[in-house]
Amino acid sequence: MSEDPPAGCTSVNLYCQDESRFGLFTRAGRGIAARGVKPVCPFQQVFQYTYLFGAYSPVDGEHFELELPCCSADTFQIFLDEFVTHRPKELKILLLDNGAFHKAKCLRWPSHVRPLFLPPYSPELNPAEKIWWRIKRAFVNKTFPSLDELSDFIDLQIQALTTDEVISICRFDYIKQANSLWPILNV
Repeated sequence: MSEDPPAGCTSVNLYCQDESRFGLFTRAGRGIAARGVKPVCPFQQVFQYTYLFGAYSPVDGEHFELELPCCSADTFQIFLDEFVTHRPKELKILLLDNGAFHKAKCLRWPSHVRPLFLPPYSPELNPAEKIWWRIKRAFVNKTFPSLDELSDFIDLQIQALTTDEVISICRFDYIKQANSLWPILNV
């Protein structure tokens, strides 16, 4: 991180990155029913999935998501290549977990993206995990006839995610404290 930013960078931003699986298998959850009445919810047991890769900024609430068919080094490379085109003049510090494909030797890191890895086995430190909780709440007790309809519903949830919501979910105390030591961000 001591390197100078690439030419053309006019700003710096921190993003918390993660990926999550969304599928046609129904997520059972609580519901409201009259006392003594057992609620009936639709359910389907279909094992088809799609994956959502996302990067969320605790600084300004900006977010970028990309839906891909699987989770691998190849699809992560696709995510990186698309992510660098989002706000192209920005140096992106990408906070990541230690997934094997995040450290694959075949990855070509764009010059405008700098990886910063969390300690191993610490998903609770990744603010993006909380975003998945927020998004997946909307999927409780719902069924989708196809992956296309599931993708449409995912898009609606992403569109409903506001910058203020991303900031309030992702601005963990350790990020604010780190910025007091290394003040490049306006956190």
